[in-house]
Amino acid sequence: MLTKAALVNAALDQSIPLARPLKIHEAMRYSLLAGGKRVRPVLCLAACEMVGGDQSLALPMACATEMVHTMSLIHDDLPCMDDDDLRRGLPTSHKKYGEDTAILAGDALLSLSFEHVAARTPKLGSAVGSAGLVAGQIVDIASEGDVDVTLEDLEYIHIHKTARLLEAAVVCGAILGGADDESVEKVRRYALRVGLLFQVVDDILDVTRSSEELGKTAGKDLASDKATYPKLLGLDGARRFAGELVGQACEELAGFDPVKAAPLYHFANYIATRQN
Repeated sequence: MLTKAALVNAALDQSIPLARPLKIHEAMRYSLLAGGKRVRPVLCLAACEMVGGDQSLALPMACATEMVHTMSLIHDDLPCMDDDDLRRGLPTSHKKYGEDTAILAGDALLSLSFEHVAARTPKLGSAVGSAGLVAGQIVDIASEGDVDVTLEDLEYIHIHKTARLLEAAVVCGAILGGADDESVEKVRRYALRVGLLFQVVDDILDVTRSSEELGKTAGKDLASDKATYPKLLGLDGARRFAGELVGQACEELAGFDPVKAAPLYHFANYIATRQN
């Protein structure tokens, strides 16, 4: 995690030079380089290497997924969305630069992600738009205060809002590494389970950890009356579901070289046991 994240951070730093207009590039760099676990790019690189590819092939795609993810965080924190003041332990973009610049910084990061990989990774588009991340976000907003939200609805939200971008990262890493169709489908299913797992754990941490521990405002979902896995399943039920998901994800890695697949095995368990 640390080694790959350092590689990604160096590449991200080089991807946005400080140029005119200075304010927008500062805002883009502020959010993009604010830290974080680098889940998506690390998975992208790991998938590429697992099928025998060199990580350099997947690095542009890895960076692109982090740009898209950071865009989603900037926009998610806006007053018209989740209205949050803290992200990755720092003031959110709109708190530091104003809402206008934050919106533009997110838009610019999204555009840059496609410029960064150009035509080499066509899978990224559907993960971001109205059939992916945007779909999950809009249904998530609409679910606030809705007492009729089901587990099926909740899975739709988080498959689209969280898992589809993880899927794009892992699948594109595997494709760039030269994976065959069967292997691509296995890592696709792995990524969807890990993406859903990420959100289940996020929901659990939101009600069991403090803002200081998380680096973002704790209890936001409860305050906004959002549908969450602890709300629908109970805390123990959500934890059991997380255990099922990590098992299903790891099952998809059977048949790969165990040494090369080890980072993805460990990554699923890391997501399941993370504390922030």
